[in-house]
This record gives sequence, structure tokens and C-alpha cells, in this order.
Amino acid sequence: MDTIVRMRAFVEIVDAGGYSAAARKMGRSKALLSKYVRELEDGLGALLINRTTRQFSLTEAGALYLDSAIDLLSRLESMEESVRDSAKGLKGRLRITAPSAVSSRSFGEPFAKFACENPDLLVEVDLSDKIVDLVEDGFDVALRIGTLDSSSLIAKRLAPFKGVLVGTPEFLKNYPPINTPSDLANVPVVLDTNLRKKNNWQFVESNGGEITQTVTSIMEINSPSSCKLAALMGLGVTLIPEFTMRDEINEGKLVSLLDDYLPNSAGYYVVYANRRHVPAKVRAFVDFMTKYFKENEL
Repeated sequence: MDTIVRMRAFVEIVDAGGYSAAARKMGRSKALLSKYVRELEDGLGALLINRTTRQFSLTEAGALYLDSAIDLLSRLESMEESVRDSAKGLKGRLRITAPSAVSSRSFGEPFAKFACENPDLLVEVDLSDKIVDLVEDGFDVALRIGTLDSSSLIAKRLAPFKGVLVGTPEFLKNYPPINTPSDLANVPVVLDTNLRKKNNWQFVESNGGEITQTVTSIMEINSPSSCKLAALMGLGVTLIPEFTMRDEINEGKLVSLLDDYLPNSAGYYVVYANRRHVPAKVRAFVDFMTKYFKENEL
């Protein structure tokens, strides 16, 4: 345990930029903090901090040790917090942002089950197709669909995402067979504006090569369910998540097209802020969703 105490002191000294500032912050003497660092160095057999009267800096070994120490202390604190929370249960409010498409049973069910398992935690789900800033807008976690941009957020992939291109049998009778992406050039499209590339739809060939096909929209909506409704009315073909129209395909109301050309690199993700201490309610939700989608097919 002495090593943990010394390690925490070392991290605080670096964070504060020196012994004096750290001593004031921690309510400890400068001499005691200096002693902790010397004991760490003696145990490691390496100098961690360059000691000069004018400048405070880490040695190469010190920089390496700092990264490892921060990681270890973070995991230790998360473990302790997890044990405490498991004993007293989750409380407070968990704010989740998710796209409107997840209002279907496929996603509504795990949200409700998580709330049932944690009755003292208020689960607030905000459905919006706008990509919000989790920290700025006050959300704890987000559910995202598709291909994610690079960011500082932590993303956990829950399951592969499958988009399906569909049209009604009656609508498709009015157009030549759609056997390749280029056959879409003169076919009206009901466009889900949540798609990253909008009118430039992405397909893949059997050899892995990518195809971009520009389509002409007859209607544009930022809602997969509304796109499905328009397609069912015979307005055009549409490309939306498979889980939103599985029943209509099984019942023959919609026909899937170009299945072999649709990419499968996207996914369903649970996303949260990259913090030193991840709140227990967020960890619990991520673990729950991971387990749920491992055991249940969308």
C-alpha cells in the first residue's frame, strides 16, 4: 500500500508542476512528498524527476512511469468505485442520446430492461438524429449507428449494422431489373438524409472494391421510419436499417435489392466520453448493452 501512496504523490507532483504546489494542494509537507519520490526512485533504480532550482521536468523514465501510474491508479479507483456502487446500487440520472430509428422494439426493449434492473436510476432517452456533443449537451452516453468519425470519445461496438435497399413489388415492376448499383441511376429514391454520403450511395464489389453510385431523390426525410412509409406507398426505393423493415420484407410488402453489394463495415455503437473516471452508471449501461446484444439478435 505504501507504493500506491507514493505513486499518488508522484502523480500529484507532476500535475501540480512541482513539490511546493503539490504540497499545498495535498496538505502535506514538501519534505514528505520529496521523500516519497526518492523512495520510488530507490525501488525502481531510476531517476524520475530532474531536480534543479529553476526547472521541474521528468526524466525519460519518469514520463514512462507517469503514464503507467495514471493508468494503474485509474483502474484501481474504478474498481473501488464499482465495488461501492454494486453494494449500494445505481442512483441518479442516466442521460442517453440515440437516433430516432431506435424507437423500434429492437432497441426499446434493452433500454426498458436496463431501467427495470436499476429502479433507483432514472433512465432518460432523448431520440434525435442530430449528432450531439456529449459533454456540452450533458449526455452520459450515446447510441450511434453507422461508421464513426475519429474522435476522443470511447466507442464500444455492439453489433454489425446492416442497411437494406428496398422497394415494393408493384413499384419495381415499372422499372428495369436492379441487378447492379448502376441500375439505380434512373430510379426514384426516397432518401434518408441521415446517411453520411447523402445521394452518393456506397457499395462494394465481390473483390472488395468500392462503388459510388449517385442517386436521384424524389423525397428526402431525416427519418428511416418515414422513408419506409414512403417506400411502402410506392414513391421509390429506399436504403435504411434492416431492423426497421424486417417484418415488411418477411411479409413480401418490400423486396430487398443488391444485397451482395451492400457494405457490412458499419456497426451499432455505444459511445461515451473519455474520462479518467468513468461513472459507474455509464459502465453498467455499456456492460448491459454489450451483454444484451451478444445474447439477442437485432
